[in-house]
Amino acid sequence: MSEQEFDVVVIGAGPAGYPAAIRAAQNGLKTACIDDWKNYDGTRAFGGTCLNAGCIPSKALLESSELVHRASTEFAKHGIEVGSVSVDLAKMQARKAGIVKQLTGGIAALLKSNGVTALQGRGRLLGENRVELVDAAGVVQTLRAKSIVIATGSVPIELPIAPFDGERIVDSWGALEFEQVPARLGIIGAGVIGLELGSVWKRLGAEVVMLEALDALLPMADAQISQEAARSFKRQGLDIRLGARLTAAERNGDSVKLRYELGGEEQALDVDKLIVCVGRRPFTSELLADGLELHLDERGFVVVDEHCRTNLPGVWAVGDVVRGPMLAHKGTEEGVMVADLIADKFAEVNYDVIPSVIYTAPEIAWVGKTEAQLSDEGVAYKVGSFSFAANGRAKGMEQTEGFVKLISAVEDDELLGVHIIGPVAGELIAEAVLAMEFSASSEDLQRTVHAHPTLSEALHEAALAADKRAIHAINR
Repeated sequence: MSEQEFDVVVIGAGPAGYPAAIRAAQNGLKTACIDDWKNYDGTRAFGGTCLNAGCIPSKALLESSELVHRASTEFAKHGIEVGSVSVDLAKMQARKAGIVKQLTGGIAALLKSNGVTALQGRGRLLGENRVELVDAAGVVQTLRAKSIVIATGSVPIELPIAPFDGERIVDSWGALEFEQVPARLGIIGAGVIGLELGSVWKRLGAEVVMLEALDALLPMADAQISQEAARSFKRQGLDIRLGARLTAAERNGDSVKLRYELGGEEQALDVDKLIVCVGRRPFTSELLADGLELHLDERGFVVVDEHCRTNLPGVWAVGDVVRGPMLAHKGTEEGVMVADLIADKFAEVNYDVIPSVIYTAPEIAWVGKTEAQLSDEGVAYKVGSFSFAANGRAKGMEQTEGFVKLISAVEDDELLGVHIIGPVAGELIAEAVLAMEFSASSEDLQRTVHAHPTLSEALHEAALAADKRAIHAINR
């Protein structure tokens, strides 16, 4: 068995792993990055779930499907008559696949240009600074490294009562690969992934029924944002049934028969396709050699400290496989932090200002604390809000749904949270993230000149409203 020597070996080339490898190489460390991703057609690619089967392909389909919806319902208001809108799903899917291929190929090029040794195959932690690599041909070799970074990501949770069959009952990846628009689509879970996938296929013509076991929609978001989102999704025709607990899912020829409890009664539902998206779990399958005592918590996450160190000397873990939100950008920052720490540089991740985004229409984004969290903590706060209905740019775009909500401390005016539902909220939240990273106050945003007419003026007005000084809204 051959053995190669490295300073750093990263296991996983998703949005946490490949940035860790690139930054380690930039820091002058001899680095290898291992990944075992295989596509449905058997081809291998870097980029992990995010680039191959999550963030990127879903956003491509969300964009395409939103254009379909806008052409059908909005263009006429602009004086643009397009007649009946038809969808070439095969062409839409080919566009999505092309974007994915281009970006995953770009990851391979970035690894190479930074001097990272990119290796395709399964990596396994052996202990004593060693990693076993089994490549696609079954050839086994051992890599030795001073530092090892685990970045193996996460996989969809599978329900025993609704096992994936890859055809009628699918996970979030399978839901991005439909070759036909299902007439009736069932979705288990109305979280971020479920809402995005439901939006895609509803816009393209499916009847969508979503079963959510929780009694509230998006409980992690601010309550006002969640309520506005619920109203918006209802208007769009998404049938979201809260408090609905799935009890059975049976494949019946070309359909799936569902049984679920709602309001104490058992109900039935037949769908053509069923997407199960009830969350994700850390992926550590076959990661550890027998007897290797890497600490995992009760849910299977690798236990790490605030700098992502594990209990094993020289072993770190980042991204979805550790605690915290399962977000690509969170994993990226952890990967970069670890690579800098390995190189004896200062680095940290500010977990208090990691933004969350849901790419529905309207988009939903937030950073920091909600009102409920601050109330529970006993923090005195003030709130400023501004509706996109009063924003000139939003009116010109014919996208006036939603609002910006800003929360700051009564004591010193420091920004504590910003919550947005509306057009391009995922872009607008960046200003709030930067402001909070610098511990800005609402007055800082009030005194920052925002170009006119822009959507970002809504954030400016929300900041003014926090002190009852809004110019373009009635102060309450």
